[in-house]
Amino acid sequence: MTKSRRDFIIKTGLAGMAGLSFSVPGIANSKTNTMDNIQNKRPEILFFDVNETLLDLTLLKESVGNTLNGKSELVSLWFTTMLQYSLVETVGNQYKDFGEIGAATLMMVAANNHIKLSREKAKKAISPITSLPPHPEVRDALAKLKDDGYRLVSLTNSSNAAVEKQFTNAGLLGFFEEWLSIQDIGKYKPHADVYNWAARKLGVKPEEAMLIAAHGWDVAGALWAGWRAAFVSRPGQQQYPLAPSPEIVAPELKAISDKLIAIGK
Repeated sequence: MTKSRRDFIIKTGLAGMAGLSFSVPGIANSKTNTMDNIQNKRPEILFFDVNETLLDLTLLKESVGNTLNGKSELVSLWFTTMLQYSLVETVGNQYKDFGEIGAATLMMVAANNHIKLSREKAKKAISPITSLPPHPEVRDALAKLKDDGYRLVSLTNSSNAAVEKQFTNAGLLGFFEEWLSIQDIGKYKPHADVYNWAARKLGVKPEEAMLIAAHGWDVAGALWAGWRAAFVSRPGQQQYPLAPSPEIVAPELKAISDKLIAIGK
């Protein structure tokens, strides 16, 4: 074959390829179709975050704000700092009780704002966390979900002892078949290992589990672990824009429970 003829074939072949559109029928919509199928199927287990999702943190916020010399604007900073250092513990292969981290980080926030605060006073300030009331709609929503055949499990960063006290004082013990605490794995949400562990413990695949939570970071962690999720958009809570979107979003638990009960009907 002469050089000129070979060059002609190569050029015409490339020109023809430039106009081709390579596609496989069905592939483009496969992900969408899969998500549609999943969302039309009821989750096997509903996992509930506890603090803020089920329990009203108002009493805790008031106690912490009073301890910080009435500077209520520092309460959200304290909560964020507590979450930050829980993840510092996890990344550093350490584990301390969430209450211990809460007291320690409250002391840090106080010191940064020139407020003297002993460890004893810090622990006392966060002690209302075990006696918080549920949000007004929570009991009725949980009862309806359970009556409709859903399996309900709690999944919290609080310790085993703390969540038992919380549920006892809030009157929520009877709604859940299990109360899971990250204490048993020694890692804090939203580490992926927590969601993987919880799914294995209850014998479900990730896509068969749904997390219901009022924290964007928690919902993001569950979605990244392959779970489904519902976001309770309580006041002051936002979804993380860089995470996938949960399939259900509502300002309180009743609306979420109504949507879950309607699935497959």
